[in-house]
Amino acid sequence: MLKHVDRILLIITVLLVIVGFFIFTSASLGLLARGGASFSSVAFNQVLFGIVGGTVALFITSQIHYRNWRRFAFYLFLASIVLTLLVFSPIGFEHGGAKRWIEIAGFSFQPAEFLKLGFIIYVATWLSGMSKHTHDFLKGTLPFAAIVGIVGLIMLAQPDTDTFLLMASAAAAMFITGGGRWRDVAILGGLAILLIAVLAVMRPYIMDRITSFIDPNSDPLGSSYQVQQSLIAVGSGGMSGRGFGQSIQKFEYLPEPIGDAIFAVYAEEFGFIGSFILVALFAAFSFRGYRVATHAQDQFGMLLTVGFVTLIVTQAMLNMYAMVALAPMLGLTLPFISHGGTALLSTLASVGIVLNVSKYQKTRV
Repeated sequence: MLKHVDRILLIITVLLVIVGFFIFTSASLGLLARGGASFSSVAFNQVLFGIVGGTVALFITSQIHYRNWRRFAFYLFLASIVLTLLVFSPIGFEHGGAKRWIEIAGFSFQPAEFLKLGFIIYVATWLSGMSKHTHDFLKGTLPFAAIVGIVGLIMLAQPDTDTFLLMASAAAAMFITGGGRWRDVAILGGLAILLIAVLAVMRPYIMDRITSFIDPNSDPLGSSYQVQQSLIAVGSGGMSGRGFGQSIQKFEYLPEPIGDAIFAVYAEEFGFIGSFILVALFAAFSFRGYRVATHAQDQFGMLLTVGFVTLIVTQAMLNMYAMVALAPMLGLTLPFISHGGTALLSTLASVGIVLNVSKYQKTRV
């Protein structure tokens, strides 16, 4: 039943999931030396909810005609907002100074992953319905900024600045694709920079990330510790790497080896050659995804695809850039690969929507 979708995009996705599983398995071995999270429980969550659940989600969303999402966009967006707000309720819990998770019947997850889906679907619906006004600042730009701002208030209250900036970037790409003027995007971008500056003053950890990015040697035992250890891991990989499972940095040195630092583990084990292959896979995913967008049957399908592809690829690039000190340490995980069953499930669900859009392309390759 998947024979009419873009097969190349599907194959790239399958390769990313397979490669991600092996990388995750190796990185998870670092948990055995930390006495923290259980290796078995982490692996079980990743396989059951991420790979198995995500595969089911991809299959289901690839079979639902993408235009049906437009009919329920507002309700999906509203439901995802309510679900995310539950992090401030008694079923929400705090970890690392942030309230980003909720726990139901012993199962915990980050509702922002579902907010991403609802947000992209709603923005695509709104922009396609307002296509004649997107170039108008009062009728197009300001309402668009208000939609993004509502999500921003919720995400910054948790706080989850990184995810909000990611969602805002995807929305900006959709706004430009939908006919928005670059001048208006530049104005919103300037306001975003101002917001980051204010947040950096109000929240010291953001300032620490900026300082560590500007000078990775500024605080090697403090705020710069992760980037220092990541650079050591990447540099130790050399051209061909230490070999699968042979990373040293994942044992006690790298913070979050199964999370945002998983690319550093991969680079140490597979070196420059392996890193190039992974980057090439994400580049191919990006190219093929945007090709689906350019050949979409209507503007709604194009905007959906641009939103989801931008969301995934931007997150991947920022994660890998951060590991080699080309971007600030944002705490973003690597799509398809890092720990997070819910994240992988929502990512594959979004890919399923893109694959459904590809069924109705104007031309096929």
